[in-house]
Amino acid sequence: MTKSWRRGVWVAAGLCWLGVVGAGMAMVMEYDTKPGAPAEAPLVWPEASRVDLAPDRPTLIMFAHPRCDCTRASLSELAELLARATERPRSYVVFIKPAQTGAAWEQTAVWKQASGIPGIGVLRDDYGDEAKRFGVRTSGQTMMFLPDGRLAFSGGTTSARGKTGLSIGRTTLLDLLDGRPASTFTAPVYGCPLFGPADAAEPAGEHPHVQ
Repeated sequence: MTKSWRRGVWVAAGLCWLGVVGAGMAMVMEYDTKPGAPAEAPLVWPEASRVDLAPDRPTLIMFAHPRCDCTRASLSELAELLARATERPRSYVVFIKPAQTGAAWEQTAVWKQASGIPGIGVLRDDYGDEAKRFGVRTSGQTMMFLPDGRLAFSGGTTSARGKTGLSIGRTTLLDLLDGRPASTFTAPVYGCPLFGPADAAEPAGEHPHVQ
């Protein structure tokens, strides 16, 4: 085996390795920047909802899966938004608890993170009834409703999966809460699917109330 032939083998191997690494990075980037399924958000607050709509200020509600790591960033952005907003909305984070899950299944680090945000009401959504009423399909989906029940915003609070920083959703919500005109009323939502196939198939409204 000549030295030049060995060098050629190493160069080819190096190029193959770079190709594999590049393809892997591209797949990761594509996954991180691919939005989840958007909500079929109601234009007005659902009458059947057991969550209270504030009569004197906007109501902001984020739906989350307690075992979705992507939602950590969504919650961080929510905390930043509430700390900076001029008008403080009534705010909830609603965590789905699917059927056939054990006691305290939802009590994860993500739940604890939400519970640590000042002024946030953290609720458990048994069977995902509330999420279904609001047409939510992706963890991190956030909506804001006006006191008369009209939908003002529906979307996410991050610019990619698990990424904090400037995003269309946070900027839009901050504009609305600060009384500035918003350029849009929706934004992509980045997170894990909220339901598995069996969970999504169950109709809403036949189970115990949100706790």
